[in-house]
Amino acid sequence: MSYAIVGFGKIGQALAHAFARKNINVTVASRRPPEALAPEARAIGPTVVAKSLRDALKVDTITLSASLSDLAVPFGEHREVAKALPSWEGKTVIDATNAFGVPPEELDGLLSSAFVAKSFIGAKVVKGFNHLVAAILATDPIVEGGHRVVFLSSDDEDATAPVADLAKRLGFAPVKLGKFNEGGALVHARGRTWGQLIFQDLFKKQ
Repeated sequence: MSYAIVGFGKIGQALAHAFARKNINVTVASRRPPEALAPEARAIGPTVVAKSLRDALKVDTITLSASLSDLAVPFGEHREVAKALPSWEGKTVIDATNAFGVPPEELDGLLSSAFVAKSFIGAKVVKGFNHLVAAILATDPIVEGGHRVVFLSSDDEDATAPVADLAKRLGFAPVKLGKFNEGGALVHARGRTWGQLIFQDLFKKQ
């Protein structure tokens, strides 16, 4: 499997640190040209490589990242990312964004990840890595014999397993919440209300 992080703000960089700790190759890209990202990428580790968006999207699994203070992929701009490929068949998209403050009527009454999935036709979309703030996400998830939990949800049952495997490789303990509008609702923001599991820093003992 090959991986990319689209959006290199605080959340994107935090995820890049997680890959670097495990020496897993990951491509990073954003609206900025790759040469602008390269110094930050190199500072994180040799397995983190900045490329153009078009080159980044050649991988198998793409994580859309954003943060509250540095919106690398502001919610809504996922549509522009989706337009970069003629087909998303065979790709997995991990939605690590939060639509906090976005009026529900702008999402057609859907939870944000279900709304995002409409743009990535053919892709398997999984909500994940969105409930922790960047400062926590960037730190080693293995603490005192336990693994920091990440919550995953998807309307595609087959999509969650490989993302759970990736989470384990990165040192996290994945917890599957089911479909977006079931357990997944707990990690979605609705309007100006956060999901009940967002910001919960939980650990699972081995």
